[in-house]
Amino acid sequence: MAQDKYISVNKNVSGFSFANLGLFTGFADGIYNAVYSLVLLEIFRSSAIVGVYVALYSVFCFVVGLFANEIFRQFSKVRVFYFVLLMMAACYAMMRFSILPRTFIILDYTTGVAITLSGMLIPLFMSDFSKNIGMARLNARYHLWLNVGALFAPMVAVFIAGLFDNRAAFFASAVIYFAAWWLFKFFGIVQQDKKIKPVNPRKTFRALWKNTLAFFRLPGMLRAYVINFGYYSLRAMRVLYVPILVIENGFDKGVLGWVLTLGIIPYLLLSEVMGRAARRFGKTIWLVLGFGSFAVMSVLATFMTGVPLLIIFVAWQISGALMESVHDLLFFDGTKKTQQTKFYGVFRTSSNLPNVIAPILGAAVIALFGTTAAVWGVTAVVGVFSVAILLVRPR
Repeated sequence: MAQDKYISVNKNVSGFSFANLGLFTGFADGIYNAVYSLVLLEIFRSSAIVGVYVALYSVFCFVVGLFANEIFRQFSKVRVFYFVLLMMAACYAMMRFSILPRTFIILDYTTGVAITLSGMLIPLFMSDFSKNIGMARLNARYHLWLNVGALFAPMVAVFIAGLFDNRAAFFASAVIYFAAWWLFKFFGIVQQDKKIKPVNPRKTFRALWKNTLAFFRLPGMLRAYVINFGYYSLRAMRVLYVPILVIENGFDKGVLGWVLTLGIIPYLLLSEVMGRAARRFGKTIWLVLGFGSFAVMSVLATFMTGVPLLIIFVAWQISGALMESVHDLLFFDGTKKTQQTKFYGVFRTSSNLPNVIAPILGAAVIALFGTTAAVWGVTAVVGVFSVAILLVRPR
């Protein structure tokens, strides 16, 4: 697939314009994630079942990611982005008032489509408008704004949840995504609408399979996929089980808010620094340090309780911050711009697949050992394995 053409665009729009959208997505997702696992725990009454639900949800997002290339073949990226921002705003607003569990689940899966596509579109837009800026610098800016938004999100979420209930925080996310949609309108980006072709399911699945095989045949893409998978596996386990373990250790939602907020500070301090460091020293050293240090602290978290455990939950965010701006550069640096829209959907499943596998492993070890803290044994193994892959010389 050739690089997408743009008919017109506001003269002030650049890759930084899309990177700045990270402020909105970081704020909205931070509010949502702060209460998401707690809402699921209210519904299912078991941390193990929460893990299974998240795994099934992520299977759905995984499939959406695989079909993204076919969606972009039918519709322009601009039109899809308009639609998914509005979809998230509408669904999050309705999730605030969803009373029945099945209503919440339907809305949750609907937002899964939008979240998956928006998570792909912003990096693709940044790449399309990167010019001479470079993806390392844009990634650093994007993640800086993500973390600025996420810094305030947990406290806002906890405040709203305390004032009303956990689900009330979803409405704040809806308002933020509507604001992002409104801002995107001012970019003035116009792409030619694509001619919608009849879909032949057999040919679609065949094209999907061929596209997946072609991606993994590209030099370095299997390695890029595995490393991205490792990064998002650690993130999935952290987002899902840290709130549960904070509450299980006898702390209240106020303490949880502080843990999540303080955990953002390393990302804020290191976002721009890591962009420059990656350009100067390369990507591998920071990924090795990030995965390795996370593995060590995961082992400690398995045995810690009380305040020392909270300290670890904050400290290992330094490990995540070392990797955040560089974990996907193996893809962008290893492909041509003309290939990125075609293959990014396959690559992006490496962020969805961990949400399938990691919670299932988490549920299994919880059932086996009888304690939620056992999940950190899984993240320790993921960290060690990722370091081993990075240290193997690529062919």
